[in-house]
Amino acid sequence: LFVDIVASTRLAAENQPEVVVDVLNRFFDVVVSTVDAHHGWINKFQGDAALAIFGAPSALDDPPGCALAAARALAERLRREVTDCRAGIGVSYGTVVAGNIGAEARFEYTVIGDPVNEAARLTEAAKEVDGGVLASGRAVAAATVEEARCWVALDSVTLRGRTTPTALHIPR
Repeated sequence: LFVDIVASTRLAAENQPEVVVDVLNRFFDVVVSTVDAHHGWINKFQGDAALAIFGAPSALDDPPGCALAAARALAERLRREVTDCRAGIGVSYGTVVAGNIGAEARFEYTVIGDPVNEAARLTEAAKEVDGGVLASGRAVAAATVEEARCWVALDSVTLRGRTTPTALHIPR
């Protein structure tokens, strides 16, 4: 799951740094607590974005369902609690490599693989849809029936940098 603030460059250009830091801290407080509540883990903060992973480093019974439920809850909480910014949220699912990457002097635990790239691209696209949330068809199909019923299919699109179409879903 990726979450990224919409128009963060404008936010920074039009506000004092203290205001931007306040917005980011309130935004990330909601992100972290929501991801934690859904058994996920914040892998990294990237400026005004965060990457959350589900199922690594600790196994989960339903990683896609947890990620999808977190995305729905996160969109609702951000809309209610952080009204001075909007965010795009993208959820993908699949096999990744999870582990340390970097140089001998500095390693970082992260996840690498096509689902990570797909989630990032879904987040970009989510900024343009009502509600600000998009999930891949693969994520919805892999979740429990109960969670899958919370999502509705849209079109399939080929996301930037990818060669195969991604089925898009939004929360019901």
